[in-house]
Amino acid sequence: MDRLKALQTFVHIADHGSLTQAAQAMDLSLPAVVRSLAALEAQLRVRLFNRTTRRVALTDEGQRYLDYARQILATLAEAERAISTDLSTPAGKLRVTAPVLFGQLHVAPAVMRFLQKHPLVQVDLELLDRVVNLVDENFDVGIRIGVLDDSSLVARSIGLVRRVVTASPAFLRRHGTPRQPQDLQALDCVRVSSGSNNTWSFHQQDKLIAVPVRGSLRCNHVQAAIDACVAGLGCGLFMSYQVASLVEQRQLKIVLDAFEPPPRPVSLVVPQARLLPARTRLFIDWMVRELREFKGRA
Repeated sequence: MDRLKALQTFVHIADHGSLTQAAQAMDLSLPAVVRSLAALEAQLRVRLFNRTTRRVALTDEGQRYLDYARQILATLAEAERAISTDLSTPAGKLRVTAPVLFGQLHVAPAVMRFLQKHPLVQVDLELLDRVVNLVDENFDVGIRIGVLDDSSLVARSIGLVRRVVTASPAFLRRHGTPRQPQDLQALDCVRVSSGSNNTWSFHQQDKLIAVPVRGSLRCNHVQAAIDACVAGLGCGLFMSYQVASLVEQRQLKIVLDAFEPPPRPVSLVVPQARLLPARTRLFIDWMVRELREFKGRA
């Protein structure tokens, strides 16, 4: 039995005082209305109407049940109106996470533009340089750079980023431009304290080349390493979006681009099997448009 349909049928019968008129109002056949009422009474194990040949009248139990039925249907209608309003005027809170520098350069500006257009939405943006468990940490949306190995996520592709080696023009003039990855072994390299910071990977004719590097400076923050390379302290290995503006301004120059590994995907991810509210769906579509092929590819 369709409980909601049965409630609606019951209320129509009470309002019209007639099975036939209720059937006409609901555009149903009379037998369908009769069956629905019979099923509801059987479920409740009470008689809701006293029937005559010309009219039906509520029993005492039917009158009490009618009050509850009206409340239930009114609450449902209110919920539907609220959802409809949410679709046209999204509101509520979103928790979003992204890598620190990518978030500063690209995600945060896009979020601010979204909030200017949708002021009833609140966004809690957390920029973290670690893999965040969206479900356990209660995030609605995440930005990931790299191949996804979490099958519990649904991903939307945004674009690609390269891993590039850069140095300042002044450094290259003093020490020469490396032509092969192995040339880096004779040069100072600014390293970031994450991953294999003492070994940089390259590709040559589909083969992986691992090159040990050294240098006088190692940083635990990407921006500090970038600043050191701009200052001429050595070569640095960065994501293309991290140095794109400096390359455009000719403060840094990309070298060894023929030996770059395959670019890494950038994805917008949400937890799988989750019913998304309108604000989340709207935010996802907005961010995909804003970030796809973002101006961060050096």
